[in-house]
Order: sequence, then C-alpha cells, then structure tokens
Amino acid sequence: MKSHPVNIWPQDALVKIFFIFLAVGFWQRPLSAAFGAERVEGSFVPVYGYEIVAIYDHDPQAFTQGFCFDHGMLYEGTGLYGQSTLRRMTIDGGNPELRTLPDYLFGEGVTVFGDRVIQLTWQAHTGIVWDREKLQFVRSFAYATEGWGITHDGQSLIMSDGSATLSFLDPETFTLQKHIVVTDGDRRITRLNELEYIKGEIWANIWKESRIARINPANGQVTGWVDLSDLALQYAPGDEDSVLNGIAYDRDNDRIYVTGKRWSRIFAIRVVKKGAMPFASP
Repeated sequence: MKSHPVNIWPQDALVKIFFIFLAVGFWQRPLSAAFGAERVEGSFVPVYGYEIVAIYDHDPQAFTQGFCFDHGMLYEGTGLYGQSTLRRMTIDGGNPELRTLPDYLFGEGVTVFGDRVIQLTWQAHTGIVWDREKLQFVRSFAYATEGWGITHDGQSLIMSDGSATLSFLDPETFTLQKHIVVTDGDRRITRLNELEYIKGEIWANIWKESRIARINPANGQVTGWVDLSDLALQYAPGDEDSVLNGIAYDRDNDRIYVTGKRWSRIFAIRVVKKGAMPFASP
C-alpha cells in the first residue's frame, strides 16, 4: 500500500510561497511567457492574413524559382537541371514565350531592371542578362555565392543566397555595394528565397515555410509576416518540394501575385491585418 505524503506546510504559508514564486516568474519573464504563450527569442511583429482577389491558371510543371511583373507581363524563372527556363506571359497564361537554359544550369530568381531581364542560377555562380523586349541572351555575369532570389529597388539589385544575408549589387557592373542581415528581433532569418520589392519593403519567401517576411531594406529588420499557410494547405501539391515560392507585384494596379513550385494556380491577394504573434522556429 502506498503511503500519502504529509503536508508539513501550513495553508497560509503555501499561499504566500505561491505568490512569491508567481511574482518572481513575472519579473524574470515577459507576460506572454508567464501565461504559457509560445515565444522564441526575438520581438513580436505584426502578422498579416490575406484575401484572395482573383485566381489564375499556372503551369503545374513549372518549378517556380523567380517571379516578377513588368509592363503588363509576368516573368517566371523555373529550376531543375535540364528543365530550367525563362518564361514571359500574360497573367492569365496567354501568349507564353519561353527560353531554355543549358542543361548544366539550375535556374533561380528573376527580376526586370529597365530594358533587361536578370536571372540567377543556383550553384554555377552565374547570372544571365536577357534583352527584355526580344527576350534574347545579352551576357552573363559572376557572383561568389549561391543564387536564390533577386529583385531591385530602382537603384540596386537585391539578391538572396539562402542565408540570412541580402546583397545589394550595382545593376550595371554587378559589384557588391553593401549587404544587410535579416533578423526578427535578435534572430537571424535564414533560407531567404524568392524576393520582391513592394512599396519600400523587401518581401521574401522563406524556403519550406508558408509565410512571407516583410523586411526593412535599411537595417534588415523583419517588420511583419504574411501568413499564407491556409493557402498552401489548400492548394499546394503534396510533395515536399512544391513549396510556396513566388511573389510578383504589379505596381500600376497595386496588385500582389503569389504562387509556388508546381502549383496549378496563381493568386492575386490583398493583405489584411491578422494580429501579432512571435516568430516560430521551424
């Protein structure tokens, strides 16, 4: 037979001790932690939801690596060795034009800067410059890191390499101007992937995550997250590689388009305020 422990503490003493420990807990931790809310190191930033404005067809074979919108046309870079392309089409998929990359190149991010389309490749340390009007090869250029995503702010090209670093490049010489490290509070945000510049912010897909980081280009701080997890759960294919990846901004009509690798749909979305929550570690 098990014996019952004897309570050697008077009831009022237990109450006092409870409140002492409770006070110490609140003093040492933020309120959210004291009440058991999940929180990882770093600060709270706004989390935004979305509303679907329109849905368009998307080639379900396109392994989307780059995505941008310019002069009424959608530009898309696709990846995989032997299957990498640069594509130009209307948003509804009409009048598609396609250029195929050599088999040894794995296509990555795409942006339009002036009269050129600039496309990165993954591990070949090689970028490609295309003539925007004719979609013809102009030249190649080299960079030291891997190539993931690329966008621009009108002055500099902005490039990701899979780390927490974004590099700013001269758009003519492709030399490094500066770099920023992306953080949410005091946490580095790695796996920065496809990029888009929207109203003074850098928006970045995070590889294998279903949300988009909104980044201050001056200091690299994440100022908010756009949570697209419900969209990905509903529309993403089942395989682990077909992740959310693709942000394009139509400046003329103030419209944001998103898609993913091998997704059969492109979504025009409106971002809405959702609340605030901490960054959750993958």
